[in-house]
Amino acid sequence: MARKRGRGMAGGWYGIARTAAVDRAGTWVEIDDGGTVKVVTGVTEIGEGILTVLAQIAAEEIGVRPEDVVLGDNDTARSPEAAHAGATRQTYMLGNSVAMACREAKGRFVQAVAEMWSVDPDSIATGNGYVWAVDTNFRQSMAQAVEQIKKRGVVVVGSANFTAHHTGLDPVDGSGRPWQAYVFGCQVAEVEVDTVTGEVQVLGVWAAHDVGRAVNPRGVEGQIEGGIVQALGQGLMEDYKLAQGHTTTPGFAKYILPTSLDVPHVTSIIVEDRDPIGPLGVKGIGEPAMVPTIPAVMNAIYDAIGVRITSLPASPERILEALAKQRNPTISEIRSHS
Repeated sequence: MARKRGRGMAGGWYGIARTAAVDRAGTWVEIDDGGTVKVVTGVTEIGEGILTVLAQIAAEEIGVRPEDVVLGDNDTARSPEAAHAGATRQTYMLGNSVAMACREAKGRFVQAVAEMWSVDPDSIATGNGYVWAVDTNFRQSMAQAVEQIKKRGVVVVGSANFTAHHTGLDPVDGSGRPWQAYVFGCQVAEVEVDTVTGEVQVLGVWAAHDVGRAVNPRGVEGQIEGGIVQALGQGLMEDYKLAQGHTTTPGFAKYILPTSLDVPHVTSIIVEDRDPIGPLGVKGIGEPAMVPTIPAVMNAIYDAIGVRITSLPASPERILEALAKQRNPTISEIRSHS
């Protein structure tokens, strides 16, 4: 048969946030006129959807709609430091920081409303842009409540800093705490290998990942799918070459990237094992989605044609070369397997 199918599996883990160094992120929050929530932090959106996640977190914490959350200027000359977008840290570091700042602001809002209504602060509840006192007739929109408490001299603000405490590794025994939170994942890949051309087609990937609390499940799925596609490019196509210090793959005609035709069907399984340290229980998903993909695909290739690919990418040329060695092994290879 020219085409052979195989399946492979691989697992992986990933530490969240800066490695072996203290990580931190700060946030300012104000419950503003019109019942909107202003969130100011130095977050950088690079396409991962963090702004949507932060709006959802702020909305849930304060009790407004996500569209009533305004995310302010992320220039750290005018906003608290949030550090970089990377290391799967945005939801974990910024999400927790925003939640903590919102809780401080909401606490002040609740106290002011309770004093205005002469009720117990514990009876105050919020949701969907309204505030009310349980078992009473007191109920107002957030906009009305903010207007009234501002007339009483109260501007509702909150601030917070979330810190992840990491330590370096001991150079002698390797002990230490390089991360404070971890995510885990496992993937199964099914491939079809053309033994005539050496082409590998990934037919499907089943990906189960622990992400902590999933704030935006559709966003998590998008991150998993994107990570898998990026890993497929690294594992099967992308081959950056240099000759005398100059690249010989300067454009996409020679440096091949996956297209929509190369994307397999991805089945994402979200596992919510909440982080016990952070207030939200969130972790993250970004780079972790890439970790098991390549070994799962390489194991699937081995299952299909019985050869191990140990150098990336697993291009058609390398597949054919491996198949040729399988048919006509050298004397040293025969001895190594005898």
